[in-house]
Parts: sequence; C-alpha cells; structure tokens
Amino acid sequence: MKTVILVGLGIVFLVAAFGWARSARYRRRFLNNVEHDVENTQEDSAYRLAQSAFRKELHSALLYGALSFASFLTAASNDDRVAMVYAIAGVPALISIYWSRGAIREARLSRQRFFLEKRAEEALQQEDFAPKAWASRLAPDALPDFTGFEVGRVYEAGSGLMAGDFFDVYRVGDTRLAAVIGDVAGHGIESSITAFQAKYLLRVFLRQFRDPAQALEELNQQMAEMDRGEEFISMIVVVFDTEAGTLRYASAGHPAGWLWHASEVQPLRATGPLLMLDPGAQYFSKEIPLASDDFVLLYTDGLTEARSGDELFGEERIAMAIRRDPGAAPEVLTKGLLEEARDFANGLIDDDVAILAVRRS
Repeated sequence: MKTVILVGLGIVFLVAAFGWARSARYRRRFLNNVEHDVENTQEDSAYRLAQSAFRKELHSALLYGALSFASFLTAASNDDRVAMVYAIAGVPALISIYWSRGAIREARLSRQRFFLEKRAEEALQQEDFAPKAWASRLAPDALPDFTGFEVGRVYEAGSGLMAGDFFDVYRVGDTRLAAVIGDVAGHGIESSITAFQAKYLLRVFLRQFRDPAQALEELNQQMAEMDRGEEFISMIVVVFDTEAGTLRYASAGHPAGWLWHASEVQPLRATGPLLMLDPGAQYFSKEIPLASDDFVLLYTDGLTEARSGDELFGEERIAMAIRRDPGAAPEVLTKGLLEEARDFANGLIDDDVAILAVRRS
C-alpha cells in the first residue's frame, strides 16, 4: 500500500512539474521577446515583471520535479512515516496541477498582450510621425542656398494635427527664383493632401509658363477638376527675375504680401479669386522693378488672425514691423513677427502660421 501511495504521489508531482515547466517555457519565450525589444532591461518594468514570473514558475517546476524524484526513491524504503508525509504533500501538488493550467493560459495571454501593446504603440508612433512628415514636405525646416538671395522662413502648427499651410522657394530658371506660400481651407489629412498636390503641381506649371498668372490658371483648372467639395486654396506666387530686374507676382485670394521697395512698403494684393472655386477663373500678374535689398514678405492668415480678445493682429502690424527695421535679415524678420503675434495673442495662436521672406542681396 505504501509503495502504491508513493508511486501515485510521484506521478502527481511529475504532472505538476510538467505543467509548471510548460508555463515556464512560455514565460521564457515572452521574456526573450521583451529583452529583444527594450534597450535597458534593468529599468524596464515589463522585462522585470516577465523575468519574475518566469523565475517563479521555473522554481515550481524544479520543486515538483525534485519531489517526484524523491517519491520514487522513497517508494523502495520500508518507512511508513515517510509515506504519510508524502501523502500530505500531495494535497498542494493536486491544487498546483489545477493552477498550472491557468498559469499556462496566463503566460500565453501575457505574450499576446505584449505584442498587441507593441503594435498599438507602433501605430501611435506612426500617427505622431505622419503630421511631422507631411509638415516637412509642406513647410520644410531647411531650404537650399540661393545665390543672390537671402531667405527666411518660419512655421508654427496650430491646434490641428495636420496642416494645410505650405511654402516653397525654388529656381525656375538660371536667373529666376519663385517664392510661393499658400493655405488650404480647413484642417486634417484631406487639407494636407490637397496642399501637397497644389505645391508640387505648381512647380510643374511655373516651369511651363513664365507668367505666374498662367501657372495659377492651369493649377486652378487641374485642382478644381478633383471635386473636393468645400475645399479651396489661397495662394500667392512671386517670381524674381534678376536678369530683367523685375518682380512679377500673382495672388489667388491670398492675404496681402508686402514688398519693401524704394524705401516704402507696398502691398501685394489679390489678382484673382481663390483656387478651386471656379475652374474657368482668370488671374493676372503685376510686374514691379526689383533692386538690390528689395524684399518680399509673405504669410498665411494665421498671422493676421492672431487674436487678443476681439482684436486681430492684422496687416498693419506686419507693415509696421517691416518699417521699423527694413534692414533686418529675413530669418530675423520672420521669427520676430511670429514672436510679436504670439505675444499679442498671449501665447495662444489657434491656426497654423507660415511666414516667408525673400530678399535680393
């Protein structure tokens, strides 16, 4: 009878050891996954919890394995008291067998949850990265050097996740430089995609047509055909021609740009309607003489519409900032204007703001 009891206990212990060993194996796999994905394992809480769970279940497997081995060895002895001790130990062993089934399930769930949380974190990182990636295309942090010109720009996102403001500066010929700024109505991914399309389509049309008004007409026709519902675009295009000594601009319903020329500040007002309102809309250009140290300041309406109570920052404050220091570097001027608008609005500007300044040196 004693031998039967001890052999039975040995089998119970062996089953318990096998159950905890399976759970420990899953915990070990999970621990390896966590260890592979974290940089500092000593400080990562997920790694330390996984390591602790693995150690506990490995300990249980080793303990019951040792008890099973001892039971089989003791079965050959003639000491009935030893058999009674092992009989009592069988009670927690039976409970442990039941618990080990749950432990295996928990180990699998922990591993699955880890990968789900990892994928969720990656998705959130992509969501954070997407607006930055779009913004870097629409309003780049760095621009190439353009011989004969100084360029300054600044951009600040408002409360929207995706921006519809954009600017661009690029060569359209050996002696011609284009400066563009625009704003798509609304916020979100749709406005950002429209801005991206308009920006790069305009590059094509400005190389095809020397007149910025013709380029705007072609752009308007192409964008209007996309049928984007309530979307529309304001935009101003300025082309500097150093060979002809002129500046030619066209504006599609955009807030007035400002030109510093002959010691005066001149507004560059709209020369046609907003883009995407009417496929057949007409635009015209204006040409102005261009001298050394002349410069153009362009911006989106987030600057003029910065609020202090019911009062707007407005166009005149921008013109005054130019008059105060017309010799300021474009980079200094753009950043200074943004700071002035931010101070005016008590640090809160809801809309996106893009400011671009180009000076002929």
